[in-house]
Amino acid sequence: MAAPTDRREVILREAAELFARQGVAGTTVREIADAAGILSGSLYHHFASKDDIVDAVLSTFLTELRERYDEVLGSDGDAAQRLRGLVVASLETVAAHPRATEIYQNDAHRLSAENGYPFVEESAKAVRAAWVGLLEEGRETGAFRGDVPVKVMYPLLRDGLWLTARWFRPTKSYGHEQLADDYWRLFFSGLTAASPAARARPGSAA
Repeated sequence: MAAPTDRREVILREAAELFARQGVAGTTVREIADAAGILSGSLYHHFASKDDIVDAVLSTFLTELRERYDEVLGSDGDAAQRLRGLVVASLETVAAHPRATEIYQNDAHRLSAENGYPFVEESAKAVRAAWVGLLEEGRETGAFRGDVPVKVMYPLLRDGLWLTARWFRPTKSYGHEQLADDYWRLFFSGLTAASPAARARPGSAA
């Protein structure tokens, strides 16, 4: 028989799978209990409500994400280097918590403080502030282009990162570090191919 702490982990794992697939509103406590192999009444020995389960699934993901962001923002380097750091931190955290990422992306509209998720709303604001603050810094210093509003840059960067939880499957030849490099290269340099002269390595023969 699994220990109580193990049973709690099973509940969280199965609930995360259901929430990601069916949505928070579309998942019942009974479904979570069935998936975890326990009676519905037994689930309440571990969690007071479905909302408590949602909060537990998301809090680990969001806490880790914010800690990684704080580390990047407090590091040395210019705005471009730190922005790449946010990309890497995001992709690695998404990889560690793919189901929580999907839940956060799919149900963000209902995970507000007034609906009983103050930590989720607070974290969403902190995540946004990290990106927006760094993008604005980069615009002010001339590191980033000034003709595209930050309010457009931010959601494009954010959603592209979060949605990797749905489609990206790392392999031995192409992992998260390579994805981070390519993601960064596309957003920082754009899709337009450089001229042959621009592509030439410094010091190479023309």
